[in-house]
Amino acid sequence: MSIKLDEQYYKKLEELQAIQFGLVELTLYLDTHPTDTHALQQFNQLALQRQQVALQYEQLYGPLMQFGHSFSQYPWKWAESPWPWQV
Repeated sequence: MSIKLDEQYYKKLEELQAIQFGLVELTLYLDTHPTDTHALQQFNQLALQRQQVALQYEQLYGPLMQFGHSFSQYPWKWAESPWPWQV
């Protein structure tokens, strides 16, 4: 069984990818500038934002990750496609 993908699906996925890109960049920056409190504050803000967006996405379209990183609704939705990396 597959989910019909709407425009919101792609918008949420793109928003999540943009936040994750920012987190990767800030992680690399903080590796070499560990005392930059402004960068650390930005990182923590983005981490919180990522949690919120991921939760919204998962409530609408199912889990992003497996192995206990994401909750699933009933019925079990992990087997439904497409998965985020397939689009």
